[in-house]
Amino acid sequence: MTTLFINIKELIQIRETSTQKVSGASMNILPTIKNAFLLVENGIITDYGSMKKVPASADKTVDCTGKMMLPTWCDSHTHIVYAGNREQEFVDRINGLSYEEIANRGGGIVNSAKKLQETPEEELYQQSAKRLEEVIALGTGAVEIKSGYGLTVDAELKMLRVIKKLRENYNIPIKATFLGAHAFPTEYKNNKEGYINLIIEEMLPKVAEENLADFVDAFCETGYFSVEDTDRILTAAQQYGLTPKVHVNQFTTIGGVQVSIKHNALSVDHLEVMNTEDIEALKGTQTMPVALPSCSYFLSIPYTPARDIMNAGLPLALATDYNPGSTPSGNMNFVVATACIKMKMTPEEAINAATINGAYAMNLSDEVGSITKGKKANLILTKEIPSYGFLPYSFGSNLIDSVFINGKEV
Repeated sequence: MTTLFINIKELIQIRETSTQKVSGASMNILPTIKNAFLLVENGIITDYGSMKKVPASADKTVDCTGKMMLPTWCDSHTHIVYAGNREQEFVDRINGLSYEEIANRGGGIVNSAKKLQETPEEELYQQSAKRLEEVIALGTGAVEIKSGYGLTVDAELKMLRVIKKLRENYNIPIKATFLGAHAFPTEYKNNKEGYINLIIEEMLPKVAEENLADFVDAFCETGYFSVEDTDRILTAAQQYGLTPKVHVNQFTTIGGVQVSIKHNALSVDHLEVMNTEDIEALKGTQTMPVALPSCSYFLSIPYTPARDIMNAGLPLALATDYNPGSTPSGNMNFVVATACIKMKMTPEEAINAATINGAYAMNLSDEVGSITKGKKANLILTKEIPSYGFLPYSFGSNLIDSVFINGKEV
């Protein structure tokens, strides 16, 4: 089955060779072809170029006059699997309570964990599948999903089994991250050592035994897991072949970046609070910094210093952080727009961060993230727009005409 897209106003994010990631000044370069065609065969990109060289025919032809095409968004940091919601805490924050104060009252992650523990696995799957379908319709064509709202052996495994079922039933790349170290359960508040031992001695072996995760994560933050705690958990995860992707520097800088790099983390995520030492530590590493601007928007906390990171010659990825407490949105279009509006990223930088660099942050560089021969035909076809800069400019509009996963419209 071949599908030929013709008269594409601009084909965006062209990479002849399979570029793994873009960094520094290169992030402001976004290769495109105007008045282009794209050929898809059995779900894979097989050819593209100027309309002057368009192939003679295909099984199906789609006329894209006036519309632009780009690879689907690669969302490398989500918590899509959760139960219920936390809109009451949203109101509490409006009324003056801080994230930390809400957590100290039994809200926050612990509140979500209680709901999740009480929710049957099938119901949890149905809630999560609905969210996944929503983000696919919004242009996301690859996603990472974390556990971390279980905080017991059974509930963490339940979350990871739901992620596995989503992966089996939806035709997009889905990566699973074990985040048992998300918060300390109430019953372990005065026995933190006991909970860390539970993660290391019971959770990790069972996660590995059932082959339920690709990555391991920890919330390395003041009041949550210390650098020493994180070091122990990441060390223990090594024997199971779990690559770290770590929550760091959301509220304070305590050495989370450095301990993540020590363990060859694939990514360090949040980074709202960065100092010179943190940025220097990332130079020369293979670790991808990941910013989550809609979390900053929702919590009214600082935005990741994107310009400082890129000016240091580093790469940057963008992701949603979709979760019930601090970012109840999986809309990558809003993330891209917010990165431009609030973090002063150019449209080119933001699109690179949300596609090719997002793919890298999930170990999916060879499958998605760019228009490259041999990659999956996971594609966004825009409505008729004047330029790709219009995507972040018109931040409140739905500018997506169609989403294609493996070459098929969803």
